[in-house]
This record gives sequence, structure tokens and C-alpha cells, in this order.
Amino acid sequence: MGIQTWEVSKSLVTELVTSPLNLLLLGVCVFLIYKIFKIKRPATDSTEEKNDSPILPKMKRQDFTVEDLAVYNGEANEEKRILVAVNQKVFDVTNKGRSMYGKGGPYAVFAGRDASRALATFSLDSSALKDTFDDLSDLNPKQLESLREWELQFKEKYDLVGKLLRPSEQPTEYSDTEDDQTDSTAAAGPTSKSGGGADSLRLRASGLPAGNSN
Repeated sequence: MGIQTWEVSKSLVTELVTSPLNLLLLGVCVFLIYKIFKIKRPATDSTEEKNDSPILPKMKRQDFTVEDLAVYNGEANEEKRILVAVNQKVFDVTNKGRSMYGKGGPYAVFAGRDASRALATFSLDSSALKDTFDDLSDLNPKQLESLREWELQFKEKYDLVGKLLRPSEQPTEYSDTEDDQTDSTAAAGPTSKSGGGADSLRLRASGLPAGNSN
């Protein structure tokens, strides 16, 4: 029985490799099978981080001065953690946004910085990224509303770490068990009804770099 099976198999293989038509049909079958399996593979979520960087543990709640924040630009700290301040809230964008805010990313200019004025005014002019605390007191109502929308979008996507401190302001003493959202809910602005992700920079304004939405 085994010999007969081997002979049949050998005959089929010989016929297959010696017939150009059969080889062509085999190639078509292999191609179709490949396409079917490729289509069935789940698409990679565009919000996933597409790099080999390790996932960092959640950062302990704490507040930052502008100088403290500058250390977290993805390069100057040992963990290469990236923090961004928006409307005096500090967010950890490392795990979900390294490709966007890390070195070489389209929004790397925001790493370790207060991005509030740049987001509110849709400008990357040097005056929009200050090295000292920016109280944003000169922003108009429309810009402030836009900034609150950005803050809400960052809250939806990234971990809220703490506050950006004003000069002489004392940091909050957070407990280890404190819910990350406790002292941020009251400060949140009205729920945004506008679409688009925080990393799209809502390209309705010129001058800001285009990039893939996270």
C-alpha cells in the first residue's frame, strides 16, 4: 500500500513539474492563497506605536515646572520618556505617540515643551514655544476654546501626569492610590464635538506639519 501511494505521488509530481500549464496553475493557486490570507490578517491599528521601543510603566503623578518638563523630551532622561503640556496639564505621550513626538517625528518640537500656544494659535513660530511659563493671558476666546478642545483630545488618548506649575506655585502632593482623573475632571472644558485626533493638528491652519493621526 505504501509503495503504491509513493508511486502515485511520484507520478503526480513528475506530471506537475514537466507541464508548463500545470506550473502556471500552481503559481496562480499559490498567489490566490497568499492574497486570501493577507486580506484576512487584521489590519494594524494606525494608533499603535510602530517601533521597537519598550512600553514604559505609567508615570507616578507629579507636577512640573517648565524646567522640569524640558528634561522629558525623549532624549535627556534615562527612560527617554516624552511629556507634553497642554493648557497647564502635563501628558505622557511616550507609549502611544513616540513616533509622532519623538526624535524625527512631525511633532518632535513639542517634546518636553508647553504646546498650548502653538495649538491654540496653529503656529510653530518661535514665539509660540516659550522657554518660560506662559500664562496664555493674551489669547482670545476663540483660541482659548480651541485650546480646551485640544486638552480634551489629549486626555482621551494620553496619560495625564500632573500640572504645569506657575512660578512660585507649590506642587500638589499626590497619593499613590489617587485616581488619575480626580483633579482633572473639574478643570476640563466643555466636551468637544469636533472630529479629528490630537496628532492631526486639524490641518485647517497652515504652517503646522502634516502627519498621520494617532
